[in-house]
Order: sequence, then C-alpha cells, then structure tokens
Amino acid sequence: MCGIVAVVGAGDRTREIVLDGLDRLEYRGYDSAGLAIGDDTLHVRRRAGPVADPRAVADAVPAAGSVGIGHTRWSTHGPPTEANAHPQVDCTDRVAVVHNGVIENAPTLRQTLDAAGHSIEGETDTAVVPHLIEDALAEGHDPTAAVRAATDRLDGQFAFVVAIAGFEGVVGVRRGSPLVVGIDAPLTLASDVPAIRPFTDRVCHLADGDVVCVRPDGYAITAIDGTPRERPVETVDWESGATGLGAYDSYMRKEIDEQPRVLGQALAGRIDGDRVDSAIDGDRVTLDSAIDDPSEVLLVAAGSSHRAASVAARRFRAASVPAQAAIASEVATDPPPIDDALVVAVTQSGETADTLAALAAVTDRAATTVAVTNAPHASISRAVDFTLPVRAGPEVSVAATKSVTASLVTLELLVQAVTGPEQSVLDALRALPDQVQHVLAESAAASVARSLTDGDSYVFLGRGLQVPIAKEGALKTTELTYAPAQGFPAGEFKHGPLALVSESTPVIALVTGDGVHAEKCVTNVREIASRGAPIVAITDGRTDAGDPSVVDHTLSIPAAPQPAAAILATVQTQLLAYHLARELDRPIDRPRHLAKSVTVE
Repeated sequence: MCGIVAVVGAGDRTREIVLDGLDRLEYRGYDSAGLAIGDDTLHVRRRAGPVADPRAVADAVPAAGSVGIGHTRWSTHGPPTEANAHPQVDCTDRVAVVHNGVIENAPTLRQTLDAAGHSIEGETDTAVVPHLIEDALAEGHDPTAAVRAATDRLDGQFAFVVAIAGFEGVVGVRRGSPLVVGIDAPLTLASDVPAIRPFTDRVCHLADGDVVCVRPDGYAITAIDGTPRERPVETVDWESGATGLGAYDSYMRKEIDEQPRVLGQALAGRIDGDRVDSAIDGDRVTLDSAIDDPSEVLLVAAGSSHRAASVAARRFRAASVPAQAAIASEVATDPPPIDDALVVAVTQSGETADTLAALAAVTDRAATTVAVTNAPHASISRAVDFTLPVRAGPEVSVAATKSVTASLVTLELLVQAVTGPEQSVLDALRALPDQVQHVLAESAAASVARSLTDGDSYVFLGRGLQVPIAKEGALKTTELTYAPAQGFPAGEFKHGPLALVSESTPVIALVTGDGVHAEKCVTNVREIASRGAPIVAITDGRTDAGDPSVVDHTLSIPAAPQPAAAILATVQTQLLAYHLARELDRPIDRPRHLAKSVTVE
C-alpha cells in the first residue's frame, strides 16, 4: 500500500535521498506524500497529491539532517488530505511517524489519548502512534524502548518508521507489512528494495515482530520485548537502473517490452532436455524431487495472480489432477475442504495480505506449500515449504504485465514437474521469448485501440485456457481506462451477458488453436457479430476467427500449444489496454485509487 523511506547519516544528501526514494516508491500509493528532515528539530512538510508536490515545497525543509523520513500514501483511513498525509506528529512536534498498514484498535486508542489531553490531528489511524510514543518518552524510555512500548499497544498489521528530534537514528517496526534495511552507508530503511537500491545491494529483510534501530554506525534488531534478533543479509541481484524509465514514456510500456528477456530468465536452467528440473530455494532442491504426486492442488491468489493461477488449475485438471484456483480473500474467511493438498500461493509482491491470510488458513491441511512470487525474500517465502521465483525483476507500473507472463511460465513449469513433461509444451515454452518479441514488433494494437476509444464498456471472451486470459484482459482494461470491462467464458455469454452488446460495446474474442474450444468460440463470435458489436479477434489464424466479414479487427499471435498461446494472447491484451489508456490520456503507471501491492486485508 503506502511507501516508506528513511535515511540516517547522509548529511547534506538527506533530503534528496528521501525524495529519490519516494519517487521510486510512488507505485505503492500516490494520494498524498510528505517528508521530515531533522537534527535537534524536525522539519515536516506534507501535501495531498503525488510525490511531485512535496518536491515543489522541499526547499521549505533543510537539505541536510542527521535523519530523514518520507512517505507516499494510499488512503485507507481518512481522505487524501494534507492533515491525513504522513509524517504524522505528536503534540510537541518532536516525534514523526510514517506508516504502512492498518492499526485496528486506533479508534479506542484515540479515545484514550483524547481523554489524556492529547490533540490529535486528522482522521488517519496512524495519528495515534506518535502520541503513544510521546507518552512513552515522557515516562523515561529511550527512543527504541519507547517505540517498543507504543507498538505493544497496537493491534493490526503494519510497518512504521519513527524519527525523534535530537535522536541521531530512526526506529522501524514490522508486523505484517514489509520493511527492509539497506546495509551500506548511508544506512537506509524502506518498505521495498527499489527505494534504496541506488545506495546499496546488500539488504536485510525484517520479519514480523522485529523492531530495528538504525544509526549512522549500524543497526540492531530486537523483538517487542527487547530480546536481540538476527536476520540474514542478502544481496540484490538487479541493478538500480532496472527501475529507470530510459527512453520510455511509461513503466508499463517498458515492462511490456521487457517480456522476451524476462521469459528467458524465467525459463533459464529450468528445462533439462525433455524434463523439468527446476531449482527452487536456490540450489537446495528441485521441483521433481520436492513435490510428491499430489492428490489435489489448491492455488490461492488475488487480482492478476489469480488469473495466472486459474490457467494453472485448468492445466492440472487436464492432467487428471483435481485442482482449483481460489480467490485468496475468500479462502482466508471460508477455506475449502482439502486434505494433504499441494497448496500454491501466487503473489507478485510476496506481501499480499489476503494471500498470506489464505495460506495461513489452509497450511495445516496441506501436504506441501509452494510460493510462486516475484519477491523470493518476502513474507510469503517464510510461510511455505518451497519458493519458486518467477524472475520478472522489479516491476514499477501498478498494472502488472511482465510479472503476469513470468508467473504463467513458472506455473506451467510447476505443472510439468508435478504431472510429467510434455515435449511439445516444453518446446513451446523455449520458443516463447522469440514469439513474444514477434508479437511486440508486429502488433496492430495501437491502431485497433484508436478505433475503440468511444466504447462505453468492453467485453472479453474466451474458452478453455483463454477464459482466465480474457478476464485478465478485462482487468487490465478497467484498471487503465476506468471503463467497465468484463471477461466471460464465450459459451456463457448468451446466458444473460449478451444483453450488454451494443454498437458501443467492443467485444474482444480470444480464439486459439483448431480444436473444439476454438470452433465453438468462432460460433459465439458470429452470434455476437449479428447483433452489431464491434469485434476484435486475438487469434493464431488456425480458424476463421479473423474472417473480415465477421470481425472488425484482428490481433495476430503465432500458432502454439495452448499453454503458450495463452501467454501470447496475454501480451496482445496488455498492448491493447496500454494503447486504449494512451488514447484516453489516462495516467498509465498510476491508475486512480490503486496501489501496486495490497498489504492490508
């Protein structure tokens, strides 16, 4: 959700490091932002609106300081106003707090603090934290102990960082939301690695219940009760430039174009001749030796990850393995009946609160748990038996693209490892990087999008593996254009949703292969065409789905077995959504109300 960054011991670089970190974290929220720089006095500036606004008033705070903290907000409690922006401060303006997550007992704490004479600004749940720390300091606690005492009174899932006037360090707390320490000087603290990657490639990921005190000469981690803790130092294996725009106009387009390389990374070393022998958790164990033949498979995920999981579930079922892809937030509160299942948690960030909660709800009935994630050092990896990284690299745009296709490839490798390799599918996976490059070079999505901008709503249709891809295309279109878009199984469309069709409702049909799914989908397309809807076919040309007497536009993909065709079709839906958003002048990387990583339930 929100983005946090902090630095100590940076001298006259303090303000610029904080602002640079906020720029890199803006994908985590952009309703409001702010920063605090200080030594004996904390200078705080906040603004509603994106990170660019605090930059405009940054001259009002010193460039230099012994500490600096910053925040970019995705609103959960209280509207995106200056009063609710972070840092939040105490009555004395000596304690400043930046926070990500939800403090569930904030209303009760606010009543207690109000009764004790505190004056609390704004409506956000964060506002109670600096006042609790203020009280603990008044009782004689040192800064770290004061933060621990305040944290002990909080319920919920959160991470926060505290700066205190006159204290040369900062104190961070993690309980459910991510927080990472940058090891090299100047020492840094952030909610995600991209914020601090320009300054270090060595990081320490905090675990739940950790309290860290970061000073210019080092850091110390304790539990809430003060017991010392140690966490491993890890090396980041991508360059800070990987998160830069370069010559692109948006991160989304850059990340779409990175997919040939990303898919090559996802496959590298994971196919050995005619078998899958993929190392997971480093080199310690391989997929085929780690996972016994499961009696059933449960995949839990949210958003785009759920679409990828749905493809994998269909692939497991095709191999006669009972499988279902469940929406994580539903599993967390209503877990399905499973027994000794292979449970696969799919999460791009590794910190998705709903997916973590779903995993916790079913782990005791799982034979094996596996995380498929783009963040192998995140919380999800500490909650499972094995982690299977998708290797997409940092993804900045809120709308997921390369992490989706990398997840689709990685999940297919999992299917192949568990159910037995299919040579034709393995060959198709190897061919994907070149085929995706061909799609990117030859796509007509830009011209097609120009003809569809007057659409009131959009419908995506598919059959078989293309049903979840149709739903993913609809999700991308809604995220980026703000227009209603829905994905349906093509055969189900005439059972009610056909009433949506009009001349201002473009229908995008995903038709691949030449089997029964494709033939029936072509029939559905002809039915819809007779009712006057503009139709776009995403097709490999193996049927007459692209017949110009039936469809208005065709987006072509190379012919491939269905697991690979689903990935190729995904790329065309990404390009179409991107170009629609450009034509409508939408903020492509920052869709309204959305954040990259949903770390609260």
